[in-house]
Amino acid sequence: METPEFADLLSRAADDRPFPHGGIILAATPLGTALDASVRLIDALGSADIIAAEDTRRTRALADALGVEITGKVVSNYDHNESDRAAGLVESAAGGARVLVVTDAGMPAVSDPGLPLVQAAQEAGVPLTCLPGPSAVPTALALSGVGVGHFAFDGFAPRKDGDRRRWLETLVDEKRAVAFFESPHRLGRTLDAAVEVLGPDREAAVCRELTKTYEQVRRAPLGELAQWVAEATATAEKGEGPGIRGEITVVLSAAPESGPADPTDLVGLVEEQVASGVRMKEACKTVAEAHGASRRELYEAVLASRR
Repeated sequence: METPEFADLLSRAADDRPFPHGGIILAATPLGTALDASVRLIDALGSADIIAAEDTRRTRALADALGVEITGKVVSNYDHNESDRAAGLVESAAGGARVLVVTDAGMPAVSDPGLPLVQAAQEAGVPLTCLPGPSAVPTALALSGVGVGHFAFDGFAPRKDGDRRRWLETLVDEKRAVAFFESPHRLGRTLDAAVEVLGPDREAAVCRELTKTYEQVRRAPLGELAQWVAEATATAEKGEGPGIRGEITVVLSAAPESGPADPTDLVGLVEEQVASGVRMKEACKTVAEAHGASRRELYEAVLASRR
């Protein structure tokens, strides 16, 4: 039963609806439990003229779970049709319709449909805003236990082995934590490749089914995580366990801090600059600052190498 307090919140959301004369509204939807829906999302689902949904069935199911009656038109807006759909949605918004954009879970346009529509709205000067809410990325970062003072989000890990390895090689010296999505059936291959490229001791966390009944976060060195997934997969293949299932976000720790470079290893870089016409003192200063080495020790190492 709707309480007076909740009815008041819905009334306030209705009074503060964005774009009464038309516009596009991106809205985050719950990752798992419908109870994570915001009051503004609940109001928007019941009041939008058009709802552009990644999966219309899941959006209707969400509305049912929230006790919302959808009164607007519901259209599909997914990876394979969103570019074609964008112009029509923008035209509708320009003509006065309130267009709500939702995906199956999380925030539209963040590794989900929505980007072409956002760009089209910006180019057409159509009003555009967002109703914030659940997202797997900050949720995984918060629960991972990995230091995330600075972080990057790389979307889904590359599917092909070669592309995956080249991507991992760019993370060898990455000074930020990196979050990425992965499918359950590719997780083992990705972790195995990460062990080979980044080493077994690099810390990471596998975050699975966030906010759902079987939520699980496992933090460990990459070598241990790869072994855990391999054992779970082997058990599932024997019919003795569920394996690794559900939606997965991986958080990879930043590369460990390395000590200052050995000046003798930098002599060649200095000599290259000197050969191009740079004064030796200036070359030593530039190279030392770039590699965290002592300028004086590097200068002395260059002189010693010339003796």
